[in-house]
Parts: sequence; C-alpha cells; structure tokens
Amino acid sequence: MIVQIPDLLSVVQLRDARSRLLAAPWVDGLATAGHQGARVKHNRQLAEASPVAVELGDMVLVALERNPLFISAALPALVYPPMFNRYEGGESFGNHVDNALRLMPGRAQRMRTDLSATLFLTDPEDYDGGELLIDDTYGAHSIKLPAGHLVLYPSTSLHRVEPVTRGSRLACFFWIQSMVRDVGQRALLLDLDTSIQRLAQTEADEGARLQLTGCYHNLLRMWSQP
Repeated sequence: MIVQIPDLLSVVQLRDARSRLLAAPWVDGLATAGHQGARVKHNRQLAEASPVAVELGDMVLVALERNPLFISAALPALVYPPMFNRYEGGESFGNHVDNALRLMPGRAQRMRTDLSATLFLTDPEDYDGGELLIDDTYGAHSIKLPAGHLVLYPSTSLHRVEPVTRGSRLACFFWIQSMVRDVGQRALLLDLDTSIQRLAQTEADEGARLQLTGCYHNLLRMWSQP
C-alpha cells in the first residue's frame, strides 16, 4: 500500500526548512547505513543529533500529529525521529530494503519498521533524477512529489533513489511502527475509514453509517497491538 499525503508542510515551513538545511553541515550518509545499504548508499544527511535536525524533525512530527490522513493510513504506535538527506552531483541510493528494527535515539527501546516515509522538500522542477522507485507486487512505482508532499510505503518494499544529475534533492525520511502490523489489514482499515468519512458528508443513512463505524473500531480493536 503506497499512500501519498499532500501539503503536510506549509509554504512558509518549507521555505524556512530549505534555508536552514542548505546552510547546515552535512555528513556522509554511510553514517547510518546498514550492512546492505553501505554498498549502495551515496548521499549526505544531517547528523541525527544536530540542532537543525532535531528542530526541523519536531516540526515534522507536529505536522504528522495534525494530519488525519497520516493517522488513518499509518495508525502510528511509534515514529522514528525524522532525519534529513541530500542528493546532488550524481548521488543515489541503490536497491535496498529498510532494516526491520531500529533503536530509538536516546531510549533503550527498539521499534519495528512497518512503514517508511519520504517527505519531499524540493520541488520536482528544481532537480533532475532523484525519483523514489518502489517495487511491489504490481511492479515499480516512480515517486517524485511536490515539495511538502509525503509518501508512505511498506518498509518491506525493495526501493531505491535514482541519481540526481542536476540541482539538489532535499528530503526528510523516517519510519513508523504501526499499531496494526499487517499491511493488508491497514489497507482495509484505511478504505473503511475513508468511506465512513465520505458518507458523513452526505445524507447517507445514519444508522448504517454508525454500524460501519462500529465495524471499523471493532476491527481495529481486534488487529491492533499498541
């Protein structure tokens, strides 16, 4: 299940984020690469503990908490502190699958990565290449979204970032442990929740809508693992 979430950040937030990121010191992306990623990862990123990364990450977390589509699609139990990367001059990230477990920074707690997220911070016309390619059972999906838009996809997916041949691609990335581990169950719950919200905007039968709402919450109760 690949879900696009438009306009997570405002124009003002994006302008401030880009300004601060371009002026920040960057480190080799290999600093956080796993065994498989170390062979194919060629980019730069902000150090996780840098003040800019922490402050901008907190801004993203607040925006996520206020976004109904993100909450409905991810059903988040834990969100890894957002990180920031930069691609330019032919940099890329080859085929890989994200690590299944991550140690939460500053906490003696590991989280399971059910969902991966990329928040685009640069508009598509400002750089060439840099597409996020995600493989699933239906083939390869090429994702290159407007600045401020987010894409969610299963962390089990094989994916890669194509070389950036012109300009600079700035993005935020992080992982989510969902209360509902199974991707098929999450997809069903998202469809059901979306349908209930659409029915709420019509003159649909109130009793039927309430019954569907009850089904949603009972399924969530059955499948969730907070």
